[in-house]
Amino acid sequence: MARTLIVWGCGSGAGKSWLATALCRAAARRGVDVAPFKAQNMSNNARVVPTPDGGHGEIGTAQYLQALAARARPTTDMNPVLLKPEHDTASQVVVHGRPDAALSRMGWIERSPRLAVAAREGFERLAAAHELVVVEGAGSPAEINLAPHDYVNLGTARWARQHGPARALLVADIDRGGAFAHLHGTTLLLPDDLRPLLAGHVLNRFRGDPALLEPGPRQLRELTGVPLVAVVPMLRDHGLPEEDGWYGPAVPADAPGLRTVAIVAPPRISNLDEFAPLAAVPGLRLVWARTPAALAGAEIVVLPGSKQVSGDLAWLREQGLAAAIVAHAAAGRAVLGVCGGLQMLGVRLDDPQGADGIPGSVEGLGLLPLGTAYGPDKRVRPGRVTFGDADGAWRPLAGIAADGYEIRHGRTAPLPGTRCAVALRDAAGEPIGWQAGSVLGVYAHGLFESPDVVRALFGAQSPTLETSFERLADCVESAFAPGVLDDLLAGR
Repeated sequence: MARTLIVWGCGSGAGKSWLATALCRAAARRGVDVAPFKAQNMSNNARVVPTPDGGHGEIGTAQYLQALAARARPTTDMNPVLLKPEHDTASQVVVHGRPDAALSRMGWIERSPRLAVAAREGFERLAAAHELVVVEGAGSPAEINLAPHDYVNLGTARWARQHGPARALLVADIDRGGAFAHLHGTTLLLPDDLRPLLAGHVLNRFRGDPALLEPGPRQLRELTGVPLVAVVPMLRDHGLPEEDGWYGPAVPADAPGLRTVAIVAPPRISNLDEFAPLAAVPGLRLVWARTPAALAGAEIVVLPGSKQVSGDLAWLREQGLAAAIVAHAAAGRAVLGVCGGLQMLGVRLDDPQGADGIPGSVEGLGLLPLGTAYGPDKRVRPGRVTFGDADGAWRPLAGIAADGYEIRHGRTAPLPGTRCAVALRDAAGEPIGWQAGSVLGVYAHGLFESPDVVRALFGAQSPTLETSFERLADCVESAFAPGVLDDLLAGR
């Protein structure tokens, strides 16, 4: 029988993903066969992993990283439902790794029972295959307006009880203020049948002397019956992206001797977490550009992935960024487009069925002689990619092979009567990247997670994920009262 350790939060951004990742590594270090689970995630940061039927699909980046921390093979069972926001009132619904157009058109209340069934299937398979499942909740488990449909927090906890010992932690971000009130209120609003699962409160991102917290912990326990079991210190620059995005540490614009990479950050940006390794490269400064002025002095301008390319293209033009990017390239300076960014660099994007948004055609930036045609199918696959005979600013990449992944609608090819150098090929030899002058566009995500790519372009290397996982686990293990973490991981 599998045991379950659940990480609930008093709200979004409390540190659930961060804590669950650390707990996965802490369990793995003890020799426990552990796997992460989140019934439903909402994020445009996704990774490609195996599906139960032998194919490939998408899960949220947070669960992918938690699987690596757990030293487990990532699968779509770890995040059976992924919502990828397309605009303020609609999301693409990904079930067991694959988009479901019918469910995407339904209202959330109508589709919740169906999604709950899919999520439970994933949980059941994990519980049957592992000793311990570390569950990350979503938002708060005490949203009383959502409770009848909350399979992510409440439903998962009830499934867990049927498989073996289930315990839960409730985490609050003390750096925001109001943490004791958040813990008190959330605990009291938990359903009566699930409140006994709560083994402890956790204060996250604390700065200062924990002794100053008294008499708060004692009074909170008197009010709720639940002890404060950990005070986790503020840990900056831990090297992992936040679940809902990643914009890295702030570096002063006038910091001397730094090479600047400007990453354009439109409203529908996706997979921005793949740039996290660059923040730790010595001598490099990242700028998240939302205005033309932010591109000044950049050695490389990056157009990242997008959940709606046509909408983000329109935003680039409205902000004056489109003209600034074209001018940057005209001056012979490097421009890189990744996935949706590659499509923006082309001449034309044709979308007759509205796969990317409103049906029709839009003009790209015209920096690569490419056309992109959208269709209903979505390509989701991992693979080894190899750079060809790159030149100019991209010459250091020539011949380098790296692991990457593709998540995209759209097929891209050079326009009739034009020539464009193939810069990147997949393992089957298919072109998935092109170069013209200083402009490079690639369909492969994750290239900056390759030490070889980073070393070739910047002559340095960033810390590995393993370093980050170990640092997280060390921080969290030292924050728990003696023996408490061992008991929780053992299901006691």
